[in-house]
Amino acid sequence: MLKVSLCGVELKNPVIMASGTFGFGREYAGFYDLSRLGGICTKGLTLEPREGNSGRRSHETAMGMLNSVGLQNPGVAAFIKAELPFMLGLGTAVIANVGGSEPEDYIKSVELLNGTGVSVIELNISCPNVKRGGMAYGIKAATAYAFVREIKRVCKKPLMVKLSPNAENIIEMAAACEDAGADALSLINTLKGMAVDVNTRRPVFDNVFAGLSGPAVKPVALRMVYEVCKSVKAPVVGIGGIACAADVLEFIMAGAAAVQVGTANFVNPMCGAEIVDELPALMERLGIKTIDEVRGAAL
Repeated sequence: MLKVSLCGVELKNPVIMASGTFGFGREYAGFYDLSRLGGICTKGLTLEPREGNSGRRSHETAMGMLNSVGLQNPGVAAFIKAELPFMLGLGTAVIANVGGSEPEDYIKSVELLNGTGVSVIELNISCPNVKRGGMAYGIKAATAYAFVREIKRVCKKPLMVKLSPNAENIIEMAAACEDAGADALSLINTLKGMAVDVNTRRPVFDNVFAGLSGPAVKPVALRMVYEVCKSVKAPVVGIGGIACAADVLEFIMAGAAAVQVGTANFVNPMCGAEIVDELPALMERLGIKTIDEVRGAAL
């Protein structure tokens, strides 16, 4: 009833925990059996360890949150040694999210992950490209095409590219990544936002700008997933404000192959299990026998 396929990887259901919101699963394993999930995306991994951004890292907003964590992570090698064995024992698909600053770093990270048991590599192209003056790889379609093509040449796992809503044109961006060899696309990453502390009269975050996520961004995310699904053949994973079973079905009906749940994990650590439990009952009430039956129904 709930099984789906993502670029050749079979998932027991379409519910994946989003990168940066679930750690490596350790904290949530005490709340419920994580094998019930379709998959888990790792924290964003970089070639070398990162301590992340200074100052405040999260800020609550109306129907959402801003975050400025800064890719804090132990580095790819340490992840493979200390965290991956635990994740592979959870009984669900493991998706490794990879970030960086220079193409060479991404390439080395992907090459290290090629020899592991991760199911999919998710490429974060919202990171700033140091060699291009700090512009993210995922802003201009031509830049993204060249970058994804370079990574695809060395990647031996299914490659899923995570798109930024801040791209100049999300449809052109999706098409460029598909043409460059992306096996799947995930969207959206966080929207660029900020907050000001009225007491200090200064921006809340040391980096000034931060990523907005949560239910507030869902209509934007759904619109972009819909547009991309109408324009590409690659499977799409929908992300943005998903917090219940009905949200999952909306993204599936907009064409998504699966979804990722992010900010909701901070509000309710049980949300992953609850969504998986809610889906069969909701589908039965709506007369839906399988996820595939309604995929793209709204297109």
